[in-house]
Amino acid sequence: MGLESARGRYEVVRETDVPMTTRDGKVLIADVYRPQRPGPLPVLLRRTPYGKQLNDLAEPFNEAHYYASHGYLTVVQNTRGRFGSEGAWYPFAYEGRDGYDAVEWAATLPGSNGRVGTFGQSYGAVSQYLAAAERPPHLVTAVPLSAQAAAYENYWYHDGALELSWTLSYFMNMADDVLTRRGDTERLAALEALKADPSIRFGPLTDDALRHLPLRDWIDRFGEGAPFLADVLHHRTDGPYWWAVDLRRRLHDIDIPMLHIGSWYDIANTDTPHYFTGISTTGLSAATRERQALFMGPWAHLLPYNQPTSGGTGDIDFGPEAALPLIEVQRRWFDHILADDRPGLPMARVTLFVMGENRWREVESWPPAGIVGTPLYLGGDGTATAGGTLGDTPPTADPSDTYVYDPADPVPTAGGRFVGGGVADQRVKQDRADVLVYTGEVLDTQLDVVGAVAVRLFAATDAPDTDFVAVLSDVHPDGFTQNLAEGLVRTRYRDSFDEPSPIEPGTVHELTIRLGNLAHAFLPGHAVRLHVTSSDFPRWDRNTNTGEPLDTAVELRKAVQTVHHDARHPSALLLPLAPRREDS
Repeated sequence: MGLESARGRYEVVRETDVPMTTRDGKVLIADVYRPQRPGPLPVLLRRTPYGKQLNDLAEPFNEAHYYASHGYLTVVQNTRGRFGSEGAWYPFAYEGRDGYDAVEWAATLPGSNGRVGTFGQSYGAVSQYLAAAERPPHLVTAVPLSAQAAAYENYWYHDGALELSWTLSYFMNMADDVLTRRGDTERLAALEALKADPSIRFGPLTDDALRHLPLRDWIDRFGEGAPFLADVLHHRTDGPYWWAVDLRRRLHDIDIPMLHIGSWYDIANTDTPHYFTGISTTGLSAATRERQALFMGPWAHLLPYNQPTSGGTGDIDFGPEAALPLIEVQRRWFDHILADDRPGLPMARVTLFVMGENRWREVESWPPAGIVGTPLYLGGDGTATAGGTLGDTPPTADPSDTYVYDPADPVPTAGGRFVGGGVADQRVKQDRADVLVYTGEVLDTQLDVVGAVAVRLFAATDAPDTDFVAVLSDVHPDGFTQNLAEGLVRTRYRDSFDEPSPIEPGTVHELTIRLGNLAHAFLPGHAVRLHVTSSDFPRWDRNTNTGEPLDTAVELRKAVQTVHHDARHPSALLLPLAPRREDS
């Protein structure tokens, strides 16, 4: 079922380029979709930097039209500095104040009943949280989808490593619009020469372009098209620049019911449940804390969320239950909270798609009650490049595993939680000499992993700085190896993101690698696998192993990496295991 077949009973008229003036005098433009029904009506607002009739709002029938056809006065506004709206666009900087102004303006539109809800995905989801934290009086509810919370830990950077392909590709796309409007044909032509086949999953840039060092050269390449890239590369550690839009610091200011939607293969995988738990715990009022809901599906980032699908997440099909009309879930929320002003929630507090089973499960909390943190210990005979082990028995005197990480020959990206990512067979990586592979025994009963996954790694390096990357996967009976969760630690940030320190070469350190959230059932006949390496390129920038600053580093050196798993160094995969259910 697509949006066209889900059209509501009301005809819709669209008003284009409707102006709104912000508190500092900038005129932002919007399209207003009016249902042909008597008012006054509740209002839905979406704010986007990508063009109010582009992206998944493409004509002739889009989300805004869908909501309007079901009786909502629906507004889609171009954010500051984008597609005809005045001012200078800077990622997230103005969205709190401008969002407040837009909500209050939308509440006064002819035909409005003064009750406003917001919707939108990705950037449009972050902007909802920023606006909600400003507490505009007429904002009643919000449904953010795929929103990051901490831009340093999980957006432009990932725990200290630059999200290279995503960040450069994003700023290139944003620069295209700016440079086109400026008429900068010379710089546009230069950027065009760096582009690859657009079907490549991890962005429009060629592999050679993404290997270029130093990274700060990209600042000149984008020029006035993306001046904010200089700030992103300059602020290589966490601190006030990032904290200004770190929404984790504002959750206590939010005082509205919210439906938080995310997915297991999304770049905001860690953050969506955090929004739910954070506001449920620290929201401004008891009523707000009680009226939060979490909805996590199996999809990747930037799916056409207005179209139900069981795919779109790489090399897998999650079955018929995944193909639900998510936009109708959102409308059910708006009907209950915004239009009908009914108490309680229109759904379970937490709704999870459990991969493997490929079924939806309703629970009352995140993580669900009864979850038990369980270690699976790394082991083997020192030949993990050929096959190490995972088991529930702590190691005793196992030898260590060693490999050489060469940033000139990084492990290639294959699936993961990034824009355009999802599922990819991990065997293409796990055959390499610089990848350690640890596999558990084939299961005879189902193993349910629900919650935050991590790796405790005892490791050493001969470099002053390096990376360790960990990927959890499910080995299917036919050998297909499905990636489930991944993370890394950049050793200079092992203790602090805002106070980095070199690692002592040759010394064994206990490192924590956060792999994010998961709801997955390992079925009988399957096996749990963890692989450990030091790169995932071009998703993350390569650690040069020199300790030089990210933006100016040019020298590459090899690093000898050692992973220990013995009685003194019990390296382990830390799984949140759910109790066995009678209905499984």
